[in-house]
Amino acid sequence: MKTLLEDFSIEMTGKDVARLDEARHTIPPGTRINVTFLENEEPRMRLDAARAVRQSGFVPVPHISARRLRSQAMLEEYLAALEAAGACENVLVIAGDPATPLGPYQDALAVIESGLLQKHGVRHIGVSGYPEGHPAIAESVLWSALERKAATLAKLGLPGTVITQFGFDVDPVLKWLEAVREHGIDLPVRVGVPGPAGVRRLLTYAARFGVGTSAGIAKKYGFSITNLMGTAGPDRFIRALGEGYDPQRHGEVRLHFYTFGGLKATADWIAEFRQRELT
Repeated sequence: MKTLLEDFSIEMTGKDVARLDEARHTIPPGTRINVTFLENEEPRMRLDAARAVRQSGFVPVPHISARRLRSQAMLEEYLAALEAAGACENVLVIAGDPATPLGPYQDALAVIESGLLQKHGVRHIGVSGYPEGHPAIAESVLWSALERKAATLAKLGLPGTVITQFGFDVDPVLKWLEAVREHGIDLPVRVGVPGPAGVRRLLTYAARFGVGTSAGIAKKYGFSITNLMGTAGPDRFIRALGEGYDPQRHGEVRLHFYTFGGLKATADWIAEFRQRELT
């Protein structure tokens, strides 16, 4: 448990700058904070958020959504702006939601192989992982993509991390972590964890991202899918993960918290949980 909680990361959107200021006193200095790349946000919002993360004493990890990039110039402009803000050393590169790319980049690997990231000072690259699969991508394709990204990062001499989609069930996460190592992928993994939120909101995000929420899983996690008025935190999930985690089989693992718009609530919950579990 202590290992999992020592170096967590957390996520925010471009709209969360004010909330970051409210939450920064409960987040350990140097924490990695991911800044999302959402369709309804202007590049300036993402840039301002990344700059605010750095100025608050944290490590910004801006997302780059490959299929949302309309041109190479758009990617270079964004990277140059991040570099000028001192927020470009760490990025997370994802394919993104559009089924058809808006520009020249079909997937995350295409961005990584472009050479533009290193040109603008990127020194660490995060990629995505899906312990429960992806609703629109075959499992074999997911494994092939992850293997190719890991091999490309090794070839380029760039350290990387796999950040997973969130889930409510520890069992598929532990099986997937073991499979990652069996596939010869030795990148550190940050397991996605939903921050505390109302049950209705959790179920909405779960449906959007194809995360399993059967009655049995929900009960094990700590909420009822028949009672949408309650709230739930990830304490049971994290404890179960800690109990099942074996560094020899699962490799280096940490936690990554999805906030779903509740940055301060998530930061407060993490601080309280860490105090209870680590003292």
